[in-house]
Amino acid sequence: MSTPSFAPALFQSFEEKSDPSHVAPRLAALRQAMKQAGVDAFLIPRADAHRGESVPASEARLAYVTGFTGSAGMAMVTADKAHLFIDSRYTLQAPAQTDTNLVEVHEVPSMSFDLKPYVPAGAVLAYDPWLHTPGSVRDMETQLRGHAKIVSHANLVDSVWEDRPAPPVSTIEFLGHNRAGKTAADKIAEIQASLKADGADAAVLTLPESICWLFNMRGRDVPNTPFVLGFATVPAEGSPLLYLDPAKITPELKNALSGIADVAASTDLPGALEALGKDGKSVLVDPHSAPMAVADTLTKAGARLVDKRDPVLLPKSRKNDAELAGMREAHKLDGVALAKFLHWFDSEAPKGQLTEIGIVTALEAFRREEESCIDASFDTISGAGPNGAIVHYRVTTKTDRTLKAGEIMLVDSGAQYLSGTTDITRTLSTGSATAEQKDRYTRVLKGMIAISMARFPRGTSGAQIDVLARQFLWADGVTYNHGTGHGVGAFLGVHEGPIGISSRYPLPLEVGNVISNEPGYYKAGEYGIRIENLIVVQECAGYPGYLDFETITLAPIDTRLIALELLTAAERDWLNAFHARVWTEIGPLVSGDVKAWLEQATKAI
Repeated sequence: MSTPSFAPALFQSFEEKSDPSHVAPRLAALRQAMKQAGVDAFLIPRADAHRGESVPASEARLAYVTGFTGSAGMAMVTADKAHLFIDSRYTLQAPAQTDTNLVEVHEVPSMSFDLKPYVPAGAVLAYDPWLHTPGSVRDMETQLRGHAKIVSHANLVDSVWEDRPAPPVSTIEFLGHNRAGKTAADKIAEIQASLKADGADAAVLTLPESICWLFNMRGRDVPNTPFVLGFATVPAEGSPLLYLDPAKITPELKNALSGIADVAASTDLPGALEALGKDGKSVLVDPHSAPMAVADTLTKAGARLVDKRDPVLLPKSRKNDAELAGMREAHKLDGVALAKFLHWFDSEAPKGQLTEIGIVTALEAFRREEESCIDASFDTISGAGPNGAIVHYRVTTKTDRTLKAGEIMLVDSGAQYLSGTTDITRTLSTGSATAEQKDRYTRVLKGMIAISMARFPRGTSGAQIDVLARQFLWADGVTYNHGTGHGVGAFLGVHEGPIGISSRYPLPLEVGNVISNEPGYYKAGEYGIRIENLIVVQECAGYPGYLDFETITLAPIDTRLIALELLTAAERDWLNAFHARVWTEIGPLVSGDVKAWLEQATKAI
């Protein structure tokens, strides 16, 4: 079977996005700016003011200075040292992308680590208040009290950034009721009621997913996620104000928001915050996501801050019937693309000529046969053999590896369809597998099935059920160092808080939450295993007060890697029922060799 034809431009780029040779001159320029500003150390987070997983090119300061392009990290530059802090996902990537002669790379458990060991005693440490939250600033002040002085400052990277890209300006679209399921007016009324309950006169929204959901709008300002970047203020009574780049404010936009919200330029936000303060308003600001500049401006003007979670996050996580219908439709479309891709993969892999890049481009091409597929929901993780053990591996032209017959292949990918967002991982056989590989694969599968079959009382959190996925690996003395599941947006971010399955998610699961279910196992230098479906929290039929999950992913799980003797009868029944459903729903939508392959791949075991 031949590789499918590709669209002229791929969603995903495989070019190496950094050049370590740029690090030295950029550090030198930054240090000169620091000296002129009287600053001894400067912080460079990966985040922008909106704290999105993807940032526009104009906000990629960490990558500009250090070369590191990962989705989480922070640098601190002093007069004689440069430190790059990353998490375990980027242990290999970060040193490869930066100049390690000039930049020390440190793996830290989270970006809230203790800065004190890296800051010179008596130093003046500066940060951009638009890129750090009140919570993170408080943590740094506590860590450095009596050791160093921390001050807010205009961004010094911006002052030395040559050829900085322009901010993004993309077309804004508004969702119809069939896709949103609730009018913007109704959503705003719900948020305003919550503000009154919290004793807040207004809220400042800075997260693009919250703003896009609240106003039923989507854009293309960043890769992979249909975001419109901007800010909003929502009063407890009256019309919200949406702050956008003036280039986005068109007559069509104003007309679409007529009667829902007023629109102003982003540069007007500080003045509006000052006005709220001068009026003595109580303003809700999320201390873990809003920029420090927002909180600081309000406080200095006389506002009383209400430190609470962004009020949109929980309502947004509870998908309504229209949003869930769209997500199910997206997964059916994705199921068709996956059936074609997996059939293609099975035909080509035994030849020993597939590359990681070739696998990504083929999968993307099958997805793009559906016109409503408008982007990947993240860069596909395509890990052949040992690269599969790198949890967040991103293939480039430099790292591209040929998949050898007999090796395990891990493919973690997703798409943005106009109807919804998908995320799926499959670990694929290319021939013989060792007894150890089958054992580990089956333990991962058992964990995924345990979550899928879970029944639990209302009020149970993702942190409480996480052990269900890990128990079979723990029993053999192994585990995985990532969460079991994260929230997923409805044609929004593929990683969505505040609900998920891991110790980081103490909030109760609620009906309508869409979550990934993705345990794994990774043997460094040899292979990686992960199996992922998306699941929806629902009322448990016949058990009042209890909840369970509906699986909405519709693609076969490779049964050739299963050690059948390790599965219980109940686990076999679940897997067979899942595959019967895949066949029932996807089988009629494919034909020919793909249909024949799918029938075989979904046969009962």
